[in-house]
Amino acid sequence: MTQTSPVGRQLRPRGKLLQEDTRRHHRSLLLQQLFREGPASRADLARASGLTRVTVSDLVGELVTDGLLEELGAPVESRVGKPPTLVGLAADSTHVIGIDLSATDRMTGAVINLAGQVQARHELPLGGAVGEAAVALVHELATALIAMTDRPVLGIGVGSPGVVDASGTVIDAPNLAWTDTPLAASLADALGVPVFVANDANTAVLGEHTFGASGDGGLMLLRVGTGVGAGLVLGGSLLHGHLGAAGEIGHVVVDPDGERCACSRTGCLETILSVPHLRRRLDEGGRAGQTADEVLGRVGEQLGVALAPVVGTLNLHEVVLSGPQELLDGALREATDRVIRERTMPVSSAGLVVRTSQLGEDVVLVGAAVLVLSGQLGVS
Repeated sequence: MTQTSPVGRQLRPRGKLLQEDTRRHHRSLLLQQLFREGPASRADLARASGLTRVTVSDLVGELVTDGLLEELGAPVESRVGKPPTLVGLAADSTHVIGIDLSATDRMTGAVINLAGQVQARHELPLGGAVGEAAVALVHELATALIAMTDRPVLGIGVGSPGVVDASGTVIDAPNLAWTDTPLAASLADALGVPVFVANDANTAVLGEHTFGASGDGGLMLLRVGTGVGAGLVLGGSLLHGHLGAAGEIGHVVVDPDGERCACSRTGCLETILSVPHLRRRLDEGGRAGQTADEVLGRVGEQLGVALAPVVGTLNLHEVVLSGPQELLDGALREATDRVIRERTMPVSSAGLVVRTSQLGEDVVLVGAAVLVLSGQLGVS
């Protein structure tokens, strides 16, 4: 039951497809409409999807039987005549297991409903586990989370550090000593449910795209923690890149005279922006008489220099910073915004929004749920 990740393909259904995939696609069209717009009548769904009323009625009946939709009765204010019956997503009929492996000291998981709401949480200390021991810990966490819900489990989504391919194999995650580790396959074989695994920054940008305050333009989410990585959604698709390494901006050199990075290069963005380095810089700056805003503003300027070519090339609509709010929101974010605009043409940065994520530390967990929703139901 290993599943292909939604990385690199359209996240949301659009228009009609060829006959062999038609029914699944049409189900996704209806689910996506209800997921995004809320309850609707069958007639409304037919108009919005372009499908016939007969097809919509048939599909809605099937989805109600499957427990994914529920009849909600007539709207409070209905027109003269027989009132329509609304249907809506049955958010708590099925649950998703989301797992976040991005922390260096623990593995975190949650039971999440179809509306992206966390129903239960559980975590396990990493305790230095690497290799097969770390894989066993993921299995233990997933098993415990499944036991925490009495609803059917639609699937398991995992946000993992490192480079992850479309089949859910972790190609390289140095912190966990994983190389070519088939994490999705091993979980699916052991637990008997569909499993989707993606890079944690890619997973986070999915969470922001679906459940955050994101608009419809190009979105880049910069995940700032022990390391630095990015996820990008462009034209409705999660960007995968050659060999699955899109978004590895943390190891782009921004200061050739800077500090040695764990990757063996000198002056990578990660040596400036990661949380441990930021906190150390604040301590050193304080002892030298600098204010926190001065220290963070200088880092924001360096980040703006790194991001300006990305914004100019891709004409992004939003750059979202995800990590500790007390470090990222304020002088650092403001300096990043200013420098990006100074270094790009007005047409490239017009309408650009540079902000912090409103999903907080749940962004990877919620994004892991989106991996499952997109892969299994075609919605995001």
